[in-house]
Amino acid sequence: MLAPIAAEITESSPLFKARMAGVFWLLTIITGMFAFIAGGRFIVTGDAATTAANIINHQLLFRLAFISNLVATACYLAVTLFVYQLLKPVNRTVAAFVVFFSLMGCATGLVSSLLFQAPLDLLSGAPYLSIFTAAQVQAWALTILTLSLRLNDIGMVFFGFHVLSIGYLIRRSTFLPRILGALLFVAGICYLTNSFANFLDVSFKTYLLPFVALGGLLGEGSLTGWLLVKGVNAQRWNEQATVIR
Repeated sequence: MLAPIAAEITESSPLFKARMAGVFWLLTIITGMFAFIAGGRFIVTGDAATTAANIINHQLLFRLAFISNLVATACYLAVTLFVYQLLKPVNRTVAAFVVFFSLMGCATGLVSSLLFQAPLDLLSGAPYLSIFTAAQVQAWALTILTLSLRLNDIGMVFFGFHVLSIGYLIRRSTFLPRILGALLFVAGICYLTNSFANFLDVSFKTYLLPFVALGGLLGEGSLTGWLLVKGVNAQRWNEQATVIR
């Protein structure tokens, strides 16, 4: 079933590929931002009881954050497919790495989403959990949420390399502005810096979030806007695709 879809995308015009990549990238940004902002409201570092109360008192928002994560992942898989088809005329090997890094990031994100959902089941008050004290269950819920955040950091390492690879391909292309590739380099470096700052638990990690958000907006946001509004130079895309063939 997927083979005919992939074949149709392959044969479609470069402008269609660009616009579809832009559409799904925009959906990814919207749903991903909602999941990040909504999900971040629940965790109170070092306070398992308050974190548990936040989840129990706002279950609908918690579930919506979980669903938004799943939608964002699905949309990004679509982005990956269209971006690969759009950029493979530049360098097939690097384009394959773009797909690899994206798939690894998405897989890590799915596991992180599953862990994010788990505390809601732990705090549900199911009879089989009655052998544990409320404090124990709350501590497990916070621990699992923290593990979910660490998996997000791992996923952002893969997405950092994914964005850097796309930036490289755009810089080597003739059908997209090179400045977009440079902005993606900035975004990728921001993602990697933030993740490794969290891994190393450096003191300045709490100040990095605004810079990461700005880097992502400049990089992924600018490329998304360009793909939606301008697309690509179809003539130059066809010329570069002909050379690769």
